[in-house]
Amino acid sequence: MRFPVPVFDAAEVASDPKLGDLPEWNLNDLYPGIDSPEVLADLAKADADSIAFAANYQGKLAELAAGGAGLLDAVKDYEALDDLMGRLGSYAGLVYAGNTTDPQRAKFYGDVSEKLTNSSAHLLFFTLELNAIEDEVLDRALNTPGLDRYRPFFDDVRKERPHQLEARVEQLFHEKHTTGRGAWNRLFDETIASLTFEVNGEKLPMERTLNLMQEPEEATRKAASEALAKTFTENLRVFTLITNTLAKDKEISDRWRNFEDIADSRHLANRVEREVVDALVSSVREAYPRLSHRYYTLKAKWFGKDVLEHWDRNAPLPKVEQRTIPWLDAKNTVLSAYGEFSPKMADIARDFFDKSWIDAPARPGKAPGAFAHPTTPSAHPYVLVNYLGKPRDVMTLAHELGHGVHQVLAAPNGPLMAPTPLTLAETASVFGEMLTFRRILEGTTDPVQKKALLASKVEDMINTVVRQIAFYTFERKVHTARRESGELTSEQLNEIWMSVQGESLGPAIRFNPGYEVFWTYIGHFIHSPFYVYAYAFGDCLVNSLYAVYEKSPEGFAERYFELLSAGGTKHHSELLKPFGLDAKDPAFWQTGLGLIDSMITELEALEEA
Repeated sequence: MRFPVPVFDAAEVASDPKLGDLPEWNLNDLYPGIDSPEVLADLAKADADSIAFAANYQGKLAELAAGGAGLLDAVKDYEALDDLMGRLGSYAGLVYAGNTTDPQRAKFYGDVSEKLTNSSAHLLFFTLELNAIEDEVLDRALNTPGLDRYRPFFDDVRKERPHQLEARVEQLFHEKHTTGRGAWNRLFDETIASLTFEVNGEKLPMERTLNLMQEPEEATRKAASEALAKTFTENLRVFTLITNTLAKDKEISDRWRNFEDIADSRHLANRVEREVVDALVSSVREAYPRLSHRYYTLKAKWFGKDVLEHWDRNAPLPKVEQRTIPWLDAKNTVLSAYGEFSPKMADIARDFFDKSWIDAPARPGKAPGAFAHPTTPSAHPYVLVNYLGKPRDVMTLAHELGHGVHQVLAAPNGPLMAPTPLTLAETASVFGEMLTFRRILEGTTDPVQKKALLASKVEDMINTVVRQIAFYTFERKVHTARRESGELTSEQLNEIWMSVQGESLGPAIRFNPGYEVFWTYIGHFIHSPFYVYAYAFGDCLVNSLYAVYEKSPEGFAERYFELLSAGGTKHHSELLKPFGLDAKDPAFWQTGLGLIDSMITELEALEEA
């Protein structure tokens, strides 16, 4: 990628030699550089084509629907614009994620976002006019050859109809996004990326500091926790303001759009019924005592304690050798696991390594955590991880590559129908983790290491299911309190956080001073309100799917790839039916939670042996 000035100091980029050479992504498949003529040309084309689209179709869709063929042309033109703008927006976002503290990248990201917002304002009429067409007229139009393949897109547009506003109001909401929610999101990202945490005299970025919470030495874990608490507390006013502002922003939007429940807009986006999510949440919360409470009591016993300090929650088991896993070993482990399930799955994942679609080093300023970005169907996904050689980093790689495989398989549906609801988007990622875990576990003969692997997997599942439902509960309480009582103080937010943490993690975890501010760095609360339950949905779904796979592996891979290839074209009930699963059935969630329960039972048996 081309930049007028160096972005990173060589010493900052250098990684632990034990990890080997860590790949950095090559974004040239999108654009040659942020200053390239191609970017400027496509920004101009997006704007010109959007204006032309409005001139050609605004006020005419009902008439075109009566004929059918004309509406097909409109949908294809709209899809082409979606792909072009998706390419530009994805590129700007990925460049920015590479170093959110670099002013040049931040400006580029801001400028592109603003221009795309302005251009796409010309397209707002499209879905509004489609939803003004009478149902019988649209149904007849959808029988037109070529247009019929877009039926899932039209079905999704129809679902938004009860919550759409008058065109001028929609335009105002749209144009103010850059200076409203978008600006607060950016402030959060840049604040988080700029923070440093002093641990034993060394200043570290957040990702490396969080990683120290998994070190074998308790003194290191405690020092890291205290450093996190200190810096988060120093920035608490900013995080409190961001949280209050975005909660109020959402309340305004929900009120105008007539959403009854604070999470209904997320359920609509996920194409999942509220009662399904409520059943998931209640099932998990009821299971807290036999899952997280029970496991952490067992872990405290392993550490020779009555209770674990909060910085011990993700600590490796005592007296278990800790090794740094080189990148090449992580790559081979994941590809082998994928290949055992299906050579096709491994071949797709291998492209990410061979074609520089992965960015792995934990650089200063780089976005924390991990993600797989689908970009647009005319290109390909990219994966970002912050690889530090921990066993959990291998699982994270397997997780994000699962997303990547899913995104590649769904891409042929096109820009309008490839995106998958979040609840199903987590299916491939968690399934990829499970395949990798089983591969490692089966290859481990040492009983101590086997126990450590099993414990690590249980912790990951608790983090994915129990913790995420606790996060969802936290969000519900925060947004409810914000609506009922006005702006929340930092102390009120801290109290809500501690209440849900105590309920979910149980009496075997002691929360020391400073832990009350750990809500501040959870990016999902800022970027995607109520996103978090999708992780628990996906984990329980995968546990149920994996049970089907173990019971009857014949033909499973083919059905699984059909599920992934559907993208956003089918409802979860339709996709799960070939596996004999139904998310509305309470037994569905119990199957998923039962797998975690059985693994804890297995650990208890190992303890007694």
